[in-house]
Amino acid sequence: MRSAILLATGLVAAGLVAAPVTAQSQGDPQAGEEKAFECLGCHGSENYGNVYPSYHVPKLGGQQAQYIVSALKAYASGKRQHPTMQAQAKALSPQDMRDIAAYFAQQAP
Repeated sequence: MRSAILLATGLVAAGLVAAPVTAQSQGDPQAGEEKAFECLGCHGSENYGNVYPSYHVPKLGGQQAQYIVSALKAYASGKRQHPTMQAQAKALSPQDMRDIAAYFAQQAP
C-alpha cells in the first residue's frame, strides 16, 4: 500500500498523471459573463475604440484564456501600464480573472 502511494505521488509530481481539473484552476464562463460587465464597456464596443482618450481597444472574444489572465495579472502588478486597466485588474481576485478569461475565450473571434 505504501509503495502504491509513493508511486502515485511520484507520477503526479513528475507530471505523468494529470491532476483533476477543478473550477478553481479553470475559469467558469457563466460566472465570467456577469463579472465581465464592466469590461464590455470598452472591450465590447463597436469598432473596439474608446472615445476619451481616443485609442483602439483590443478585442478579447476568442482570445486564449491564459493570455487574458496573464495580462490582467500584469496590469494588477503594474508590469503593464494603463491606469484604467490597472485599477480594474487590482479589483479582481485570481478566480475573477480566470472566470472573465473563460468567458471571453469561449466567444467567437
